[in-house]
Amino acid sequence: MLKVQNLSMRMGDRLIQEQISFEVEPGTIFAILGISGCGKSTLLRHLVGLLEPAGGTIHYDAVDYWASDDAARLGLRAGFGVLFQSGALWSSMSVLDNVLLPLAQQASLDAAAREARARETLSWLGMESFADFRPADLSGGMTKRAGLARAIAPQPRLLFLDEPSAGLDPSSAKHLDDLILEIRQRTGCAILMVTHDLPSIFAVADDCIFLDTDSKRPIAHGKPSSLRDAPAHPTVTAFLHRQDVVTP
Repeated sequence: MLKVQNLSMRMGDRLIQEQISFEVEPGTIFAILGISGCGKSTLLRHLVGLLEPAGGTIHYDAVDYWASDDAARLGLRAGFGVLFQSGALWSSMSVLDNVLLPLAQQASLDAAAREARARETLSWLGMESFADFRPADLSGGMTKRAGLARAIAPQPRLLFLDEPSAGLDPSSAKHLDDLILEIRQRTGCAILMVTHDLPSIFAVADDCIFLDTDSKRPIAHGKPSSLRDAPAHPTVTAFLHRQDVVTP
């Protein structure tokens, strides 16, 4: 579904990461790991088409995203759902209207069908009674769920989550993990998540890649529990065991 090959990311003359390669299979949950500041969220912005890579390729269903024209890219993005770290809800709109936004681009649904889909999605995530609330009236956990409802309402084939549990208490984070697993089970979509939350990593991720700050490239790739339990790069081992990461 998603294939990244030798991706390089730069901000001006500064190298962020290079030699990034991985694949995300349908129905799997893939995590991008690393110490804060290593470029995890920057990689996600490259994957969803907000930033063009300095090198390498990103393929969706064997289509080279950045080699495609604008119309083809738009068609590919129609299959994405994205939850940004802040929720990125429009403050001037109700929760329901926020969820309706991406559905407006689905020509196969009339206005009544779009509202029914939006309300059904909010109900699934336990947010039906907050449909008329503004984002400012929501708690952190409810804001995440509202953003998640907006991301999955169009029924995407690939769901991107940027630090989904950031700022949440342990109970809310656990509930969000359960929702992520339920979304995968009910929809069959593939999920790519950026996170440094260890309980979430081990609870939901099937596969992961670890971006290193010092070498500016991936230094581990595999199932999170396997990287934790088997000999790995010292930085990865320290990270997955909640130990101090010692850098040269």
